[in-house]
Amino acid sequence: MLTQRKLRMRRSMLFVPGANAAMVSNAFIYQADAVMFDLEDSVILREKDAARRLVFHALQHPLYRETETIVRVNALDSAYGLADLEAVVRAGVNIVRLPKTDTAKDVTDMETEIARIEAQCGRPVGSTGMLAAIESARGITQAVHIAQASPRLIGIALGAEDYVRDLRTERSPEGTELLFARCSILQAARAVGIQAFDTVYSQANNDDGFLNEAAHIKQLGFDGKSLINPRQIELLHNLYAPTLAERDHAQAVVDAAAAAAAESEGLGVVSLNGKMVDSPVIERARLVLQRAALSGLRDE
Repeated sequence: MLTQRKLRMRRSMLFVPGANAAMVSNAFIYQADAVMFDLEDSVILREKDAARRLVFHALQHPLYRETETIVRVNALDSAYGLADLEAVVRAGVNIVRLPKTDTAKDVTDMETEIARIEAQCGRPVGSTGMLAAIESARGITQAVHIAQASPRLIGIALGAEDYVRDLRTERSPEGTELLFARCSILQAARAVGIQAFDTVYSQANNDDGFLNEAAHIKQLGFDGKSLINPRQIELLHNLYAPTLAERDHAQAVVDAAAAAAAESEGLGVVSLNGKMVDSPVIERARLVLQRAALSGLRDE
């Protein structure tokens, strides 16, 4: 079950403040790849309990059964973390997002509690996925260990606002200050075969800036990005969509590989238009076709 979940395409993860009743009730309409309810930073202290109840009921709504759901809970060592976890696991959340993950122990401690709750409420033990958000210099230095900490992890994500504060700098349009963190997260995720997700773009109404940053993280190799504005979903999905030429080339690669395999019992290298095509190229072609199936095609 978790293996299949890890392989899902997650270009967009839409943050929904857990205390915003209107958004919690209808965020499924925006057609993000995943809806990510937030019980942590976007919820003020006096609304923590109310937000938890709102999210608990939303997770059980039939219309959310068609959407992958993620909840960012408060840290276990806070006054709210364990109550958050009890509520969302019992409600059937697909994935729990860990905030401010600094070490592998943060992951294993959360995993232990999730397994306990699953066993108590009758959910299959191991059915709840985890997503670790790394938001500090210490966490970046531990990224490989964090990524390896649990088979429940579907991916690791960058949380930039706390990270740049930890670095004693600020975010820039170029993202120079985030390059090392992004590459560290990406390398750690790929080393263990899980996904990597970029941080939110903080200027919610700057579409050009958002697209520039999204194109950058796509080129680096990220699977997707956390979002704070529903309008960004279509922009991001279109960016990840291949062109017609890219789709047609990918199909030709896959077809050539299939033909070669049928004729020669699976050669590792095939020929297409006089050029040798090996297995990494074939795998990239399959990814292009998967994105085309989900997103359609974008203009040249």
